Amino acid sequence: MFFTEIRMRNGAWKYLVALVIAAAITSIALAVETPKKEASAGSVAAPTATDVAATPAVPKSGMSSFRDWFHNPTPWLSMGADIRFRYTYGWNLDTLRDNTNNGRASKWSWYQQRMRWWTKTKINEDMDFNLRYTWEFRSWDEPARKGQETDLDEIVWDQFNLVVRNFGDMPLTMTIGRQDIRLGEGWLVFDGTPLDAARTIYMDALRFTYAIPDTETTLDLIYIENRASTDAYLKPISEGHKEVTEQDETGLIAYLTNKANPNMNLEGYFIYKKDSRVDTPPGVPAKRDPWPAAVWSKRAEIYTIGGALSGKLAGSEHWKYRAEGAVQFGEKEGINVPANSARTGMHKLMAFGTIEKLEYHFNDARKNRIRGVFEYRSGDKPGTNKVEAFDPLWGEYPQWSEISCYIYNLETMVGEVTNLYRLGLGHSMQLTEKLSMDSDVHFLFADENTRGGNVHASGFGFSNSGKFRGTLATWVLKYAFSKNLNGHLWLEYFKPGDYYADGSRDEAFFARVNVDYTF
Repeated sequence: MFFTEIRMRNGAWKYLVALVIAAAITSIALAVETPKKEASAGSVAAPTATDVAATPAVPKSGMSSFRDWFHNPTPWLSMGADIRFRYTYGWNLDTLRDNTNNGRASKWSWYQQRMRWWTKTKINEDMDFNLRYTWEFRSWDEPARKGQETDLDEIVWDQFNLVVRNFGDMPLTMTIGRQDIRLGEGWLVFDGTPLDAARTIYMDALRFTYAIPDTETTLDLIYIENRASTDAYLKPISEGHKEVTEQDETGLIAYLTNKANPNMNLEGYFIYKKDSRVDTPPGVPAKRDPWPAAVWSKRAEIYTIGGALSGKLAGSEHWKYRAEGAVQFGEKEGINVPANSARTGMHKLMAFGTIEKLEYHFNDARKNRIRGVFEYRSGDKPGTNKVEAFDPLWGEYPQWSEISCYIYNLETMVGEVTNLYRLGLGHSMQLTEKLSMDSDVHFLFADENTRGGNVHASGFGFSNSGKFRGTLATWVLKYAFSKNLNGHLWLEYFKPGDYYADGSRDEAFFARVNVDYTF
């Protein structure tokens, strides 16, 4: 193996983090050109054009010259790299209990370090080959079941694709291989690897994008073939036998977008997704909590038809809107209560989801804007022989909250947000040129009391009849230290409601400090 597991106790990881941060700050300092001194009162007149022309250019620093070379070492090759440091603290993220049973702790504390290096090879004017390596390792302080150590983990092929423009002498672009795909605002299609958190989002896919001439309309046709294990197609360096999604997935997507009218952008789509159950490889510990399902990997065959409208409301320069909705049908394996019973057979799926957003931009110097959001995802009705829970497809990621993903861990699966009514109100503004703030509050309800009376071994459970999930507040500060260095502070607070059992209504907290440096 290229790497072996390294245990770094007693804060040794801190020296590594400090060293890399120091190197990043030093590179920024070296890249800054010598500033020009401003003329003081009573100074001589400004130089003439001839004087300016004769003034030699300030030479670039060694780091700046190296950066230019690194980005474009040859006319046919471009490169880039970034590094991200995160510290995350959580309390009651998935149990909503201060005192848990069965060794499932309330406190979470961990560090993440992610490094990426990518290249673009220009084959000709219409053809590129893209490659990106991603390496993320974590250091856990809590909970104890995670192991208090640093595991250097695996280096994965995050991007590996060929892009061909003007395919067949048509306004058609083909992308084949491992790639990132985001359709619309990513409500249903964005993250192909939800189980590795924010390390990657890739999909193994073939994508054709056709720009219909003279219509401002594009048609995307996409075939997806994702595998749960990271070593399915492109074996990682020091492979860790990690699952990045709950099941093997096959998908077909047709997505039409028309932007001819700025007041009403149109989107329409058809999505087919087939989920095939996978088993944990022999000798590899199970990574997922199997409750309440008999298996964490489930089968499904889902057909989704939907569309969206967005743009400026009545042509206003202040009001912006977006409305999206989708119906789902097909078959899915799931859970049907009562009696904590596992439903392992395939059942008819009938579900619906929608999300509406309205935003007002003040268009002032501080870029103030306020927003309102309504979202609905149907829930599974107890006691029926159907599955009515809306499936988020490739939308299992923190779209509006981190806590929202964790609290579903023992209800469906981490990130599988469904059975939901959400009313959100928010405000954003630019506090300074480099500092921005986003504040939101969400009132959450369940469509159905699907899990009524169920209790997990940790003590986490659901009430028999309540439907108020609780109130969630988020607050985010983002700061641009420089062109290359950015950071954020992310805070969340959740007060559970009567959807959860009396013993599962303790507050949950989430806090994250994040620094990104792009070379």
